[in-house]
Amino acid sequence: MSDVTAQPHEDVQARRPGSYSSLSRVGVTNVEKVVRIRPNGPAQLFYAKLECFVDLGPLQKGAHMSRFEEVINEAIDEIVLKEAFKAETLAQHIAERVRDRQDGLRAEVTIAARYPEQKHAPVSGSPTQEIYTLFGSAVASAMGTRRVVGVEAHGMTACPCAQEMVISNSRERLEAEGFGEAEIERIFDSVPVATHNQRGIGRLHVGCPEGCAAEIEAETLLGIVERSMSSEIYELLKRPDEVDVVEKAHMRPRFVEDCVREMVRMGVDAFGGLGDDAFLMARQENLETIHRHNVVAERHGLMGELSRELHDEVSTRRHVTMREWLEDAPPPG
Repeated sequence: MSDVTAQPHEDVQARRPGSYSSLSRVGVTNVEKVVRIRPNGPAQLFYAKLECFVDLGPLQKGAHMSRFEEVINEAIDEIVLKEAFKAETLAQHIAERVRDRQDGLRAEVTIAARYPEQKHAPVSGSPTQEIYTLFGSAVASAMGTRRVVGVEAHGMTACPCAQEMVISNSRERLEAEGFGEAEIERIFDSVPVATHNQRGIGRLHVGCPEGCAAEIEAETLLGIVERSMSSEIYELLKRPDEVDVVEKAHMRPRFVEDCVREMVRMGVDAFGGLGDDAFLMARQENLETIHRHNVVAERHGLMGELSRELHDEVSTRRHVTMREWLEDAPPPG
């Protein structure tokens, strides 16, 4: 009787597929890990979700899915436990190892980590813990590796359109009560005017080109995202804090488009020194309160093009996407 277990297993993934066609991305999603990341200052343990992909040649039936998990675990054991990196650096290490282990032309890794920041309420100073999301992405190929770091934060927006309609109606009432034009203007300059609000979800991503030694701090990105909205929000608010947040938002009404433009403006100011080939993407989604739908605005492109638009008011026809930027790494040397 032959020993079946002694026979070598055939590498099914290496077989020729039924159809001659390469695949852009093959991999794993929703990989959950606890990783040690250094977002701002000291390293901390975070719960993270990872996605890993590799391209697949037309003559290979499938990727070795178990190798994705092996590489992730090795990177966490060999790299993270020795030295804590930023999320985008960890993504780079995993992408380069995945590409080598899977023998692919290109590998892509994205990390999304939830982490806490200690903040203080604006008036009372009460300590509160806010949860943010940190993103790190990398694409590794024979031409090099490009990385992007991003954050997501929640805030509050107040609708300018509805507010102007409320102002118009209020002006008519004040005039009917005998207030003069100068008095009415003083009132509107001093008193917040009602409007409907939205919970805003802002994202900002910045990509540093090859050879750039500058570090992109998550804290700086978070500050830009939160300041782009009508007001920051806090998990814990005392009454004076609540008044401050509401009044601030209504004195600074902003559309979803305004939030994105503010992120772009502040992002270019903060990171324009990375060079014209650096990348920026700003995205804002507002969860509407008087509608069932949500509203979204987004802008992505090269730092140099965004800067020229802001300063020279010259529109750029084509906006480079994050995927295009990540995959456009120039040859080394």
